[in-house]
Amino acid sequence: MDHKDVGKRWDENAEVWTRLARGGYDVYRDHVNTPAFLKMLPDISGLSGLDIGCGEGHNTRLVARRGARMTALDISGKFLAHAREKEKEQPLGIRYLCANAADLSFPDACFDFAIATMSLMDTPDHEKVIREIWRIIKPGGSFQFSITHPCFQTPRWKWIYDESGKKVAIECGDYFFPPEHEVEEWMHSAAPPEVERQFGKFRIPVFRRTLSSWVNLLVDAGFVLERMEEPYADEETIRRYPQLADTRTIAYFLIFRCSKPK
Repeated sequence: MDHKDVGKRWDENAEVWTRLARGGYDVYRDHVNTPAFLKMLPDISGLSGLDIGCGEGHNTRLVARRGARMTALDISGKFLAHAREKEKEQPLGIRYLCANAADLSFPDACFDFAIATMSLMDTPDHEKVIREIWRIIKPGGSFQFSITHPCFQTPRWKWIYDESGKKVAIECGDYFFPPEHEVEEWMHSAAPPEVERQFGKFRIPVFRRTLSSWVNLLVDAGFVLERMEEPYADEETIRRYPQLADTRTIAYFLIFRCSKPK
């Protein structure tokens, strides 16, 4: 599966995904992963940034509101149409491009920082992508990205429940030898059952790596790892969104922040 195939998959998901995400059904993103990502982000006010795999532009807009001059790219033209529509409604100066993350059409060292929120694990050619990100970041710049946690969301994966029906652990396996690529099927857990009956499940391309493989990709490219985070919901958030209690049982997400030496 190459970048062209991945783009087709995301075009197929884009309409429903955008509708549900903007309707508040992506509660794990909105109330766990994105808040932690923004808290970990360094001061980017006045800096030029690139968002890789921006989707419909939600997180790009949040970063732009922190004062960054943002360019964003995605492989899905349908996602970008929604992002551009929102930019027209609420202008933030974001430039959106349809592009392959493994072949960026930017000069060397032209961005102060880059981000990728929950996109790289769905992208092929990780080595090329990381090298391209290194190339386009200025010396002294930063790169921050979030992915599904490779240690817990493995090819073999299911919840284990106690006698009361509470999630207490997961069974996971095939960590070291995953398939070259997979297509996962799932729907936002907060979406009502009639949504899945009407639209079916998302079909998501996945390219898995071990934790050490992700870290070594960054090190081999020349990045300096600065910080890692495994976000989970606090008690107040769980009171408002009880389904997020399982984020305190396992880590769904992993956030890296690294820098390019001067």
